[in-house]
Amino acid sequence: MDAFFAAVEQLRRPELRGKPVVVGGDGNPHRRGVVSTASYEARAYGIHSAMPLRTAYKRCPHAIFLPVDFTAYQEFSDRLRSILREYSPLVEPLSLDEAYVDISHRSEDPVELARTIKQRIAAELGLTASVGIGPNKLLAKIAANMHKPDGLTAIWEEEVEEKLRHLPATALWGIGPKTAARLREALNVQTVGDLRRVPLEQLQELLGPHHGEWLYHLCRGEDDSPVVTEWEPKSMSREVTFQSDVRRRETLLRVIRRLAEEVYAEVVDEGYLPRTVTLKVRYHNFRTHTRAQTLPEPTADQELLLRTAAGLLDRFTLDRPVRLVGVRFSNLVPRQRDVVPADAASGSPAASAG
Repeated sequence: MDAFFAAVEQLRRPELRGKPVVVGGDGNPHRRGVVSTASYEARAYGIHSAMPLRTAYKRCPHAIFLPVDFTAYQEFSDRLRSILREYSPLVEPLSLDEAYVDISHRSEDPVELARTIKQRIAAELGLTASVGIGPNKLLAKIAANMHKPDGLTAIWEEEVEEKLRHLPATALWGIGPKTAARLREALNVQTVGDLRRVPLEQLQELLGPHHGEWLYHLCRGEDDSPVVTEWEPKSMSREVTFQSDVRRRETLLRVIRRLAEEVYAEVVDEGYLPRTVTLKVRYHNFRTHTRAQTLPEPTADQELLLRTAAGLLDRFTLDRPVRLVGVRFSNLVPRQRDVVPADAASGSPAASAG
């Protein structure tokens, strides 16, 4: 979907169409928070996702800043997935606004089918989508990003070298800023074409045997990962950025327990038990550290999990103001039906996510 959050807001408020709209945080650009989505009108000013709201405001003071409304976006996302599942039962959601659809079992021309789906989305949701078509997930993903917004792009096997050659290496999975810098400094790799010319042995020497071999295949458009319709979450988390840096330990502990309660409620509601608890602390200078503890076994004991999260604070040096704290539960295992959360067994209501 194109600029999904902002597009939904412009659809709900026609007076915002054609104007720079920035969705993020509580919608106040003078408070801490980051951009979730910017309309294409706002992107013309250099505003992009994950940018601090204050920076976005400096770049475009006359932009309309709006708070994130996940309830509304989830509703549109559910309707989108319903449309996609009419064409294939093999739909793998990546996020609220993106999904893979396996149409290999259908007889229609893929381009015509994609055009039909785009028309359905426009007619029923009032939004535009950019569709990428390819023989695998990697190429479909790259194609979807090539001509946004409202694009429809196909990359066929015989076109891989030609269409990928001049793309930046970061267009491939697994190449973030750090890996891109290593490839550039060590091998003068800037584009996918540059990467394709590097021998397998050199990539493995620089990045390790598995990562090197993986990128060797990706830059050739090779990907055999299936469309996965059901998945198990690896972790669930919550974090909060303070509007003013915090020094008081009591304040941090209170927030950590609240976050742990929210994560616990989500984990239990989704039918899992956690084993590992991780605490994340970001200081005022943006230095970020994490500490984790793995319990002997997965547990439904809410108080134990809350104590563990709070206890991890003892492993941090609180000699500087704190900007952000976060709590993550991981090593999740499906909860057996006969396992009752400890708070439910005691008659206390489970905490709900806020």
